[in-house]
Amino acid sequence: MTDLRDVTARQRYEQGFADADGTLRCVWADYADRGEARAILHVEADQELRGTGASGRFMQSLADHARREQTKLIPVCGYAAAWFRRHPDQADVLA
Repeated sequence: MTDLRDVTARQRYEQGFADADGTLRCVWADYADRGEARAILHVEADQELRGTGASGRFMQSLADHARREQTKLIPVCGYAAAWFRRHPDQADVLA
């Protein structure tokens, strides 16, 4: 696993995870700034990572990053919204 990074030029968070063969693959989230908050528009994982839990680990990294950066998140994406519903202990980062 690599560290979560904010690719501001693309308005995207990205994080790498090794697939079953050890190849580094990516989970990412596109975002848009909305005032003081950041809307998470879409979360996606490379096909090889689907079903491995990588997207959930990515979301935890994203919540931890938001907390450190004191950024509030708005989960617009259905996956992101569902993840936050399943993890109410992470609600402190929601706008």
